[in-house]
Amino acid sequence: MAPYPEDLERWRRAAEISSRARDYGLRLTVPGARRRDVADAVEAFIRDQGAAPAFPVNLSRNDEAAHFTPSRDDDAEFVDGDVVKVDVGAHLDGAIADTADTVEVGGTHRYENLVRAAREGLAAGIAAVRPGARVDELSRAIAAAIRSRGLKPIENLTGHSIERYLLHAGKAIPNVPDHSDASLVEGEIIAIEPFATNGAGRIRNGPFGNIARFRGDPGRADPALSALFGRFRTLPFAMRWAATPEEEAALRRARRTLQTYPVFVEEGGGWVAQAEHTILVGPDRAEVLTAPVPV
Repeated sequence: MAPYPEDLERWRRAAEISSRARDYGLRLTVPGARRRDVADAVEAFIRDQGAAPAFPVNLSRNDEAAHFTPSRDDDAEFVDGDVVKVDVGAHLDGAIADTADTVEVGGTHRYENLVRAAREGLAAGIAAVRPGARVDELSRAIAAAIRSRGLKPIENLTGHSIERYLLHAGKAIPNVPDHSDASLVEGEIIAIEPFATNGAGRIRNGPFGNIARFRGDPGRADPALSALFGRFRTLPFAMRWAATPEEEAALRRARRTLQTYPVFVEEGGGWVAQAEHTILVGPDRAEVLTAPVPV
């Protein structure tokens, strides 16, 4: 058994904030809303709740699966029929929660089957969680649920374990079986995040998604860069979060010390839906930390 986090209540609080932020973002994603305004509003909500964003709000559309956040000068608006993945995370002193859902903008219902496939894949994966369960059991359940709707799971995107200040902590939870010999351990925290598509079932790297993270501590030779590392540590951040021209210049100087994130684009041009929860592996089942919070 892995040790439960000593600050488990802090993780639960971060998860509650993340859940509320996710649902707030879904409500804001309507025809005519600007992508930048939605991202700013959701991130402000997280901060107003006393937490910090664990990563920039991802608002990936249509054939974009993940890793798009608006730039500072993005004026694009959502339109009827956009399939938008609202992927959010909050952290409290490094206790991270990660959650997502998909909204079809304007309620056009053309992609209802796709959205349901991702949600049912998530439910199937959660139902398979227990201490000692092989990760492949979860992957098999996720894939079967998505394929039962005539769609494909994206095979080269995975869920992941989470540790303090580590959003992707090393254990992968694939959306298709890959003969992994890994198993779940009581007390660990994982994110399960199925992606369903009507395309090829794989993603490729697209353009820069306006997200970066520090590979490590850049040291104190550059005070502006050191201050930025103090804010973000090794968690992903948005380039638009640079608050001053000095910080923007520091990030330009720091390209070699930053990992940048491309947008993940569906290889066959298919539309993509995503659903995700952060899970605590309990003594006999999953505790869904980011379950919807009653209003």
